[in-house]
Formats: sequence, structure tokens, C-alpha cells
Amino acid sequence: MMAELSDKEYAMQRIQEVNTALSDGMYVAARRMLHNMPACDIALLLESSPPKSRAIVWKLVDADEHGDILEELSEEVQKSIIRQMAPEKLAAATEGMDTDDLAYVLRGLPDQVYQEVLKSMDERDRERAETALSYDEDSAGGIMNTDTITVRADVTVDVVLRYLRLKGELPEATDKLYVADRNDKLIGEIALSRLVTVDPSKVVSDIMSPDIVSIPVDMDETEVAKLFERHDWVSAPVVDADQQLVGRITIDDVVDIIREDAQHSMLSMAGLEDDEDTFAPVLKSTRRRTVWLAINLVTALLAAMVSSLFEDVLAQMAVLAILNTIVPSMGGIAGSQTLTLVIRGMALGHIGSSNSRWLIGKELAIGALNGVIWSVLIAAVVALWMQSWLVGGIIAFAMMMNLLAASLAGVTVPMILKRFDIDPALAGGVILTTVTDVVGIFAFLGTATLLLS
Repeated sequence: MMAELSDKEYAMQRIQEVNTALSDGMYVAARRMLHNMPACDIALLLESSPPKSRAIVWKLVDADEHGDILEELSEEVQKSIIRQMAPEKLAAATEGMDTDDLAYVLRGLPDQVYQEVLKSMDERDRERAETALSYDEDSAGGIMNTDTITVRADVTVDVVLRYLRLKGELPEATDKLYVADRNDKLIGEIALSRLVTVDPSKVVSDIMSPDIVSIPVDMDETEVAKLFERHDWVSAPVVDADQQLVGRITIDDVVDIIREDAQHSMLSMAGLEDDEDTFAPVLKSTRRRTVWLAINLVTALLAAMVSSLFEDVLAQMAVLAILNTIVPSMGGIAGSQTLTLVIRGMALGHIGSSNSRWLIGKELAIGALNGVIWSVLIAAVVALWMQSWLVGGIIAFAMMMNLLAASLAGVTVPMILKRFDIDPALAGGVILTTVTDVVGIFAFLGTATLLLS
């Protein structure tokens, strides 16, 4: 009996069926399939399609689904879709969007289009948009929703339950209600599980939890994600400087932050932007990547210039040219290991001024131990291969120096970059490569010049 398909496999199967229908020109069948697909799967289909196919898919999708799909799309693909939409259609698509998603869409619009979209909105949605855009994009206010349910402390549980029944439905990821005074100042919270299990005649003030941890509206979104991880929250209230409740953040928003941070770190290591569209036009992708290729070329030229300082000794002993790549390569690998661990530790909040010196000492000790192990090994191999213990000793000394330099740079470079508000994941690898190449070449060829010339 065939095993049941997982949700992911089933989604990929449906996407493949739509692609097949599109390639065969069966647009009516494709429209029917798209009508029965959830927004998240249509978003995945759009992100997996080249620009021409993407435009066709978007035209086949029901207009009522546009808003839900836009919420699921990555920033770069979202922008490419929005550029095809008339302002009034975009305004209709954003109707009913969560506040944070609405702000995310509007921030990516050119100013002229943004103004036209605002004019096309009704008064309620325009107020929601202005509220959402009043906070910094990467702050708690920028990612929060304003769909909070508040109750007063002096009412009974029965009154609250009747109020909830009149509302008919609760906002997504609602696990608690917030208790606020008449000035909207947050004074407590009630878990839904407790609300439905206590005596209905009890007063809210008797069952609420006053010891509530709230999130300042200007807190950075990365710090918000750390709080959710530490406290295992499903949702959390957001307050302003006067402790007034202004919104809430839910776990689905935090998952997006964690995923985006991980993606950013991974792509930054390669000098790419975290919103890079896999199917972006050739010229656009080339322009983005050229910058980092140019920087890498400069660092390679710097290493070549160091090698040129020892041109005479290289001309006399071809064996040095053969061995010259070993030391920088080993240093680069060792340094990358340290750099990656340090960047990860900084992202998790594990590294700060209180433990940075200890970490530097630890990594230097690792560099020294690795230096001893691999210096002895490479010295023995080179001495037997080239029949020269002197050359073996030279490369062993250079290896030791470069592994120490790599360990030190792997720890200090990201810390220094962070102090200057430069992303360590983006620039750390380039600087580290320059250090290990220059130190490795200089230590090896410089020592060889002193002892062999």
C-alpha cells in the first residue's frame, strides 16, 4: 500500500500539476487548480517561477486571494508582483490584512504609488496603515498586530464570556486576554484556559495574573524573538513608554523573524542580499553580486602584492611557490570555523563584553594546539618530500603563526564590526580571508627569505 504523502510532498505535487497545465497552455485547468490551493502554496509557486510564468499565474489567481498571497511572499517577489498591480487593486488586496503585514507591503512601495494606494483606501484602513508605518520597521511596533482583546478588571468572568460569544471569533493565535484600566494601561492578563474553567461569578481582578512581562514598542525584533524563545510564548503584549497597551506580537511573526535572520546570515556569508530573488533578471542579479566580487578581487590583489615582495626567493626556489598556497588555505579554514561560531554566538546573545576576553583566550589556545599538531605534521611531510628539514621548519613556523592569527581574527573581527554597526556575517568573511592570506604568505615567504637567501 502506497504511503500517504506528507503535506510538503502533496503541496509540491499540486505545484507541479499547475506548472504542467501552464506549459501545456491549459489555463482554464490551471485556474481551477489555483482556486483550490491555499495561499501559502500559491506563494511558493510564484517564488518558484521565472518572471513570465509568474505574471501568468498572478493573472489566473482569484482577486479575493491577492491579499493572503502577498502576505506569504518574500520581499523581493512581493515587490515584483506589486509593480504589476494598479493602486486601487492593491488597496483592495490589503483590505483586512494584519497591521504588520500591511506595513510590510506599504513600505516597499515607491512614494508616488504609496500615496495613490492610501487615497484608494477607506478611512479605517488608512488609519491602520498610518499607525503601522509610525513605528520602525525592525521594532516590536513594526511587527505587532493591533487586534488585541482587552477587558476591565472589575467585570465578572460571565460578562467576559458573553462578550466573547457576541464577537463570534477571536484573532489568530489568541491564548490570553489582556486586562487594562480606563486609560488603556496594561495591568494584567488572563489565559483562555483559566477563563473557561473558573467560576463565572468571579471577578476578573481575582483571577488575572498581574506579573506580566510586556514588550516595549521600540524593542528590536531580534530581541523580541529571543524573549519568545526564552519564555515559550504564543503571544505577548506590546506597550508604549506609558505602559499603555498598543498591540500584541504572535508566534507566527516571531517564526518569520527567526527564519529571516537565519536566511540573512547564510546569504550574507556569500555576499548576497537576504531578499535575493532566485529568478530575478540577469542584469539585476549581476549588479548585486559584482560589488562583492570587486571587494574580493581587491583582497586577492593585496595577497598577490605581498607575494611579489618575495619574487627573488620564489624565482630561486620553485618549491616555495608550490608550498605557498598551503599555509593561507589552512588559516582560512581554521578562521572560518571560529568566525562562524562567534557570529552564531552573537546572534543568540551568548557573547558580550563580560565573556569576550575569555573567548579570545580559548580560541587562541585552540589555535596554538592546532598549530602544534599541524605544524609538526606538515614539517615532517615537507621534510621527507623535499629532503629539507629547513624548508619543513619554515612552513611549520608559518603554519603556527597563521593558525594563531586566524583564531584571533575569527573572534575579534566580528566583535569589531558589530561595534561599528557593520553586519559581521556580511563583511567578516572577506576581512578574515585577507588576514589569513596576508599573514600566511608573509610568514612563509618572509621566513624563507631570511633563512634561505
